[in-house]
Amino acid sequence: MSRIGKRPVTIPQGLKVTVAAGMVTVEGKEKLSMKIPPLVSVDVKENKLKVTRQDETNRSSAMQGLTRNLINNMVIGLTAGFKKELTIIGVGYRASLAGSKLTLNLGYSHPIEYQVPAGVKVTVKDANISVEGADKQMVGEVAATIRRFRKPEPYKGKGIRYADEKIALKEGKSVG
Repeated sequence: MSRIGKRPVTIPQGLKVTVAAGMVTVEGKEKLSMKIPPLVSVDVKENKLKVTRQDETNRSSAMQGLTRNLINNMVIGLTAGFKKELTIIGVGYRASLAGSKLTLNLGYSHPIEYQVPAGVKVTVKDANISVEGADKQMVGEVAATIRRFRKPEPYKGKGIRYADEKIALKEGKSVG
């Protein structure tokens, strides 16, 4: 029984939600849409959106909660937006942004150039990279891709990490 799936999603002023042809579309400053899974149905009444299941199986219960949360994330993304912070730690490690191309110098023999996808805004300030956007999945994917270029290593902690991430540093070799 999905307790989250039973809760309605409140649609704030300024957003338009349409359900047509198996798709949910939320429009505000941007337009986000998702396909409705076959086990659930979506109804919009006044400023509330309700996700209901079509049968009583465990799979449809899980799908109801998932669908409700994905739609809620679209609403939150178009009102407040999502943000991930990354920090670069290491001597000589730096990042620069030119247009929509992020250039990272991370101790390799060549700089890494990453083309930032549309719908995501990346800003660089000193050793901090900020990834913002309306689509939660896209923001997380871009942040994870940037982090993957140089993961934090366990001895000195050099690399790219999330701003709130704690790295458990290992002890090096001891002279004995």
